[in-house]
Amino acid sequence: MTGSDRRLPADAAVSDSAAPGEEGYSRGLNPRTIQMIAIGGAIGTGLFYGAGGAIEQAGPALILAYLAAGLAIFVIMRALGELLTYRPVSGSFAEYAHEFLGRFAGFVTGWTYWAVWVATCMAEITVAGKYVQYWFDIDPWITALVVLAVMFAANMISVRLFGEGEFWFSAIKVTAILAMIGIGIGVLVFGIGRATDPTVTNLWADGGVFPNGFGQSLLVLQIVLFAYVGVELVGVTAGEARDPRTTLRKAINTLPFRIGLFYVGALLVIMSVASWRSFHAGKSPFVEVFEQIGIPAAAGIINFVLLTAALSSCNSGIYSTGRMLRSLSLRQEAPARFGELSGRSVPYVGITASAAAMVIGVVVNVISPDKAFAYITSVSTIGIIFVWGMILVCHLLYRAKVARGLLPASDYRLPGAPVTSIVALAFLGLVVVLLFWTESGRTAIVVGAVWAVLVCGGYLLMEKLGGGAREKEEVSVGQ
Repeated sequence: MTGSDRRLPADAAVSDSAAPGEEGYSRGLNPRTIQMIAIGGAIGTGLFYGAGGAIEQAGPALILAYLAAGLAIFVIMRALGELLTYRPVSGSFAEYAHEFLGRFAGFVTGWTYWAVWVATCMAEITVAGKYVQYWFDIDPWITALVVLAVMFAANMISVRLFGEGEFWFSAIKVTAILAMIGIGIGVLVFGIGRATDPTVTNLWADGGVFPNGFGQSLLVLQIVLFAYVGVELVGVTAGEARDPRTTLRKAINTLPFRIGLFYVGALLVIMSVASWRSFHAGKSPFVEVFEQIGIPAAAGIINFVLLTAALSSCNSGIYSTGRMLRSLSLRQEAPARFGELSGRSVPYVGITASAAAMVIGVVVNVISPDKAFAYITSVSTIGIIFVWGMILVCHLLYRAKVARGLLPASDYRLPGAPVTSIVALAFLGLVVVLLFWTESGRTAIVVGAVWAVLVCGGYLLMEKLGGGAREKEEVSVGQ
């Protein structure tokens, strides 16, 4: 029996009422929590903080970049949704790669997704330090360390606490964006505040839609994709969600609305209230627009919201990395201790190891506080492109097996497949090529190459050390 064959039968795996002991987790995430996690995954530091530099680089064309990337993300999520309704499991990306592409692909995907969220958490704690500096003169690395410690402690207690924390973090982010859009519309329609010449013509009057050229608009896709990191988190929650097939389907179906409102809608309002030239890298456009309107108290409130957004993403990152390490451990692709659960069904060893790795982000903040965010996000982007690409490849292979009658068809199908999957893969490939044209992108390529060497070496070492044990296990099963 090969590694790719060791899985639950399809008819058993898709059961919505899987017993808590199937993966060892308690299904402590209710539909209300899953829905808000899905919403919160689409709103994070990439939008709140990274959009400042993206606006400066691409101008109003950034809105088109978010639309294009959003379409690709929706295809990826629908592909993931089809796989999840076929077989909902925690650590889904690695599990599907393992099933459809073999043991090596599952190993690389799992460890890469772990690395993505470690890097993302580093980025989140980096900007958390900058947000706190809005009020207090505290070194960013100190705030980063405190935030990491608090989120680590919360995740160690129970999945229910993680879920409730994420629910309220997401609720704050959603309320803030809706309020910002409402106030912005009030500025545009009724002249509220002191903004200089607020008008929708700002979207094209100051240099056109592509003020810095079409090339710069393409290069901004790296930043845009980082903003979408987290939408796939619903796939990691599958092992702890109640009624996963129904819940996850609803979460994915609302994605186009969330992208349209929270990304495109927010940016349309921001760049209408003030010219795109008013926004710069290193400062949140949400804070800047309220300062220009002349509502300093509102700017402070938004800054608090941005801080909660960073806490939310860090919270999600610690959650997902702990689960992914456990998933790898259960497949004998990580140390056995990572598979241990606490009395509250929390993978405490995996969470501890992940948080320890995230301390690197604190060190980066000490060494290079000004460039820490750009470097870390570029590394996260190259990793998530690989993971999203693997989801699409696995979906194509799944559809091929369904067509041959080898696997049951899902009732939640990606429209236009396989063409839509191939187009989305091509889009991800384009972004990888574009990484070579920016300094932070080239850094990501180099780090990605180093990571590839490390993960391949890790796989060879794992096979050498664990091959004998697996052979004995398979012989025992065969008997």
